[in-house]
Amino acid sequence: MKKLIVVLMLYCSTSPVWATDAKLENIQVETSVQAVERGVDDLMNNCHSCHSLKYIKYRDLATFGIDKKKIDEWRGDQPIDAPLAGLMSDEAAMQSFGLVPPDLSLMTKAREGGASYVYSYLLGYYNTPEGMTGNHIFPETKMPDPLGISSATEPAQRDELRKTAHDIVSFLSWAADPHEQERHRLGYYVIGYLVILTLLLYFVKNQVWSKLK
Repeated sequence: MKKLIVVLMLYCSTSPVWATDAKLENIQVETSVQAVERGVDDLMNNCHSCHSLKYIKYRDLATFGIDKKKIDEWRGDQPIDAPLAGLMSDEAAMQSFGLVPPDLSLMTKAREGGASYVYSYLLGYYNTPEGMTGNHIFPETKMPDPLGISSATEPAQRDELRKTAHDIVSFLSWAADPHEQERHRLGYYVIGYLVILTLLLYFVKNQVWSKLK
């Protein structure tokens, strides 16, 4: 038992996932249609070849207000109710990476740190002295640098990639809960209805008690 504990302690102290001291960069995602549209556009160009969003359909994009012409270009001959499936098959992914890339539908909900984690991860790539690519946030990642941040040296280029990462994360935050704004609007109506109902019942109660007195 003591040997097992020692082994676990050594593993936790040497594993690159546990050893990383990288801090997440806190961000605020945008919820506007324009920001989400920029984000899905960037995602389709940089991530969709490998990753899927199985809980998001093309119709969801159209309902939210994304440009219909862009949606038609992305879906091709797929029906409007088809999910955003990745272009790479699971078999090809296994051959290339040794695993199937994770679905991105709930990625900002699944990771501790949420949108800030995903944003920091996308911008966390760097080149090692050996010429390899690493990631400060998740050292064991097998995904290549999707935005090319590790090879970007000019400040203007890095700023542009930061904007791209922010838009992608804004879209993924929307994708994790695409009906959030609809629920909020419905909540206002429900609260208003309950307030009016409470006032009516209050007046009825006063009328009833006034007669009893």
